[in-house]
Amino acid sequence: DLTTFHALPKGGRSEIDPIVPGKPEESYLVELMKAKDASRMPPKDSGDAVPAAKIAIVEQWIREGAKLDGDIKANADLLRELRVRWKPPVPPTAYQYPVIITAVTFSPDNGKVVAGGHHEINVWDIKTGKLEKRLRTRAERTYALEFLPNGQLVAAGGRPGQEGDVKVYDLNASKGKVENGVTVLDGVNDKKVLVKQLLETDDVVLCLDLSTDGKRLVSGGCDRLVRVWDLSKGVQEAKLEQTIENHADWVFSVELTRDGKQLLSASRDKTAKVWDLKAKESVMTFPSHQAPVYGVTVNADAKMGFSVGEDKQVRSWNMTGNRRRQVRAGGGHSAAVVKVLHHPKQNLLVTCSADKTVRIWEPSRLRATRTLSGHTDWVYALAFSKDGNLLVSGAYDGGIRVWNVSDGKLIKAFNGSPGLKSVATSK
Repeated sequence: DLTTFHALPKGGRSEIDPIVPGKPEESYLVELMKAKDASRMPPKDSGDAVPAAKIAIVEQWIREGAKLDGDIKANADLLRELRVRWKPPVPPTAYQYPVIITAVTFSPDNGKVVAGGHHEINVWDIKTGKLEKRLRTRAERTYALEFLPNGQLVAAGGRPGQEGDVKVYDLNASKGKVENGVTVLDGVNDKKVLVKQLLETDDVVLCLDLSTDGKRLVSGGCDRLVRVWDLSKGVQEAKLEQTIENHADWVFSVELTRDGKQLLSASRDKTAKVWDLKAKESVMTFPSHQAPVYGVTVNADAKMGFSVGEDKQVRSWNMTGNRRRQVRAGGGHSAAVVKVLHHPKQNLLVTCSADKTVRIWEPSRLRATRTLSGHTDWVYALAFSKDGNLLVSGAYDGGIRVWNVSDGKLIKAFNGSPGLKSVATSK
């Protein structure tokens, strides 16, 4: 048991202390790490063997007495202690390889695109396609972005399999330093920039949604939990209202109905669900995808839900009355559908897919009315501008494309990888 120092001697054979201080050659822990047979730790079906260089570090620690650092308690969670001591790397000045765009949004004035990078969030000018700001983050990847009514930015993400967080940043609180004409902000250490951490968890946070009045925030992620915060008194006094365990696997998408009464969620457990926020109970499960469900959204009157997933389908389902079941399924995408959004003002849907396209749909018949082509890799991220006139999409190869919603015309295309020399995806 490696979760705490206190529990370490209790692992393995009960009659053998796995560590003999000062004698790595007699320590059972080292024997297990070096084993070539079925006794090896970790087991072959759980991962690769411990590299020789890391075994050497353990041997040195045992040789020096196998002591616990003085500032750590014997019953402390070692994974958390390691996480606290870990320092995020500084993002490269210029990327050698494209960054996967897993989150995009528009600035409040609709003039900028904000996109996730590698240990950073970047702000791009739409007219010029030029990088304006780089916000350094602890999170390796950012999976969701939402602007609060006061202009502060909420970001969800983390380091896959290691940690996750929801944090609030003020992109205008600090002048930052300027490198190559780009403002660089420190979202790790500068408390003027990092104004609030709402959540710290053991794996990444994958999705966010903000209520229409900006007073309630929802998140979901790899820990299977959906969390709901009350922001009515501002983020500094944010209150965690509910922690909802309604799924059996990762939660990929969450969305509040516009009246704020219900919450939709989509999961790797192959279901979409509806939660009554006042009653604090699940009121509907939609299982028709029979495959991981990646995205969920709802129409303006909260009568119809929509979901997409690995089965390549867009599905609509009743949320009211006694006939809470699928209404229609719409095909068209040739690969998994990753996101679905309902337009903030018009009755239309937008989806993006691993088939490298973005599609606009008429919701009642689930008929694709327009296909937006040009991406050269899987499209992972989508967002409408607040006024609904613009749409931005982001792809696996770093490609970012801004579209005019009314006619589907491309407004701007560029690669969201700072300093990348090859920009084939932006052509």
